[in-house]
Amino acid sequence: MGISVEELNKLNHADYQIIDIRSKIEISHGVIPGAVAISPEEIQDDSRIDASKKLVVCCSRGRFSVEVAEDLRAKGMDAVSLDGGYIAWLMDHMRRAETQNKAEDAERSLRKKFRKTIWSKFTKAINTYELVQPGDRIAVCISGGKDSMLMAKCFQELKIHNKFDFEVKFLVMDPGYSPENRRIIEENARSLNIPITVFESDIFDSVYHVEKSPCYLCARMRRGHLYHFAKESGCNKIALGHHYDDVIETILMGMLYGAQIQTMMPKLHSTNFEGMELIRPLYLVREDDIKAWRDYNGLRFIRCACKFTDTCTTCNSEENRSKRVEIKELIKTLKQVNPYVEKNIFKSVENVNLDTIVAYKHKGEKHFFLEEY
Repeated sequence: MGISVEELNKLNHADYQIIDIRSKIEISHGVIPGAVAISPEEIQDDSRIDASKKLVVCCSRGRFSVEVAEDLRAKGMDAVSLDGGYIAWLMDHMRRAETQNKAEDAERSLRKKFRKTIWSKFTKAINTYELVQPGDRIAVCISGGKDSMLMAKCFQELKIHNKFDFEVKFLVMDPGYSPENRRIIEENARSLNIPITVFESDIFDSVYHVEKSPCYLCARMRRGHLYHFAKESGCNKIALGHHYDDVIETILMGMLYGAQIQTMMPKLHSTNFEGMELIRPLYLVREDDIKAWRDYNGLRFIRCACKFTDTCTTCNSEENRSKRVEIKELIKTLKQVNPYVEKNIFKSVENVNLDTIVAYKHKGEKHFFLEEY
C-alpha cells in the first residue's frame, strides 16, 4: 500500500509522520522537512515512532520502503510507502518552489552570510594553490550534488570580481542517468541560473555487469570522458567539487585501509590528456558550511544520479558505504577530545619530515632511509 506525493500534500501535517529509512550519506544531502530518520533494522523498536499517526515510510525511490511499511502494518500500525520516495517528493517540491529569485538569493548569500565560511575559503584556495591563471578555459564539472552546484555559483561570482580574464564552461555528463535524476539536475541548474552543457555517454551500461569494483571503474571512466569532452571544447582544466572533509577523510582512509600516507591534491596534471589539469577549488571549504548554504537557500540536491543506485550491490553494500561513514564517525569522536583534530589531519601532509620516514615514493620510485643513513 502506497501514497503519492500529491495525496500526502492534501493531508494535515499533524495527522502523519514521515519515517526516512535512507542511509546517513543520502540523508546528509537533503531531507523532507519534519521527517524522522530511522534505519530499517531499528524501526520496530524506535521510541520516536508515533503509532497514533499515519506512518509514511520513505526511501530513495519508493522501493525498499514498501516492505518496511508492510512489516509495520503487520504490527497493527497504519503505515504506507511513499510512492517514488524522496526523489518524487523532491521533484514535486521543485515544481512548487518559487524559483524567480533563487539564483539571486544564492549569490547574495555567498557575498554576505557565507562570505567568511565559503567565499573567502574558495578564493583562498584559488590563490594559495594557483588554481586559476589568466587565459584559462575551465570546465566546471557538475554532478548534480550540493558540492558541484556550489562550485558553479562560486565560479560565476569569481568571473564578476576577478582581476584577469578566464573562461568557464559548465559541463554535465550524462552517463546514463534515470530521466527523473536528469530532470532534477537540469531544473536545479535552471533555477540557479547556471548555463549547463549536457553531453551523454553510455558508461553506466558499460560497467553495470562488472562484478569487481564497478563504481571505481565507473568513476575512472567518467573522469576520462570529462577530460576528453573538456579538451574538445577548448578547455585546459576541469574543476571538481571535492571539499576539505573529502581531503581529511582521504588521508585517514589511505592510512587505515590502504597502508599508505597520501592526500587528495588541490591540483593535478593529467597523465593521459596532455596539457589538461584537474583543480579542486573547494579544497578549503567545510562540508557543514556547504550544507548550511544549501539549507539557507532552500535548495534540494541529489546524492547520486546513478540510475542503478537502488539496485547496485556495490553502491549499497554495507562494506563500501560504511568505510567513509566509519571515518566520519572516527573524526567526530576524536574531535570531542581534540577540537583541532581536523585541522591537524589536514596539516599533517604539509608537515612531512623525511628525516623520520622509513621509506617514501617520489615519482613512482621508492626510497629507503638507509640510502642516506
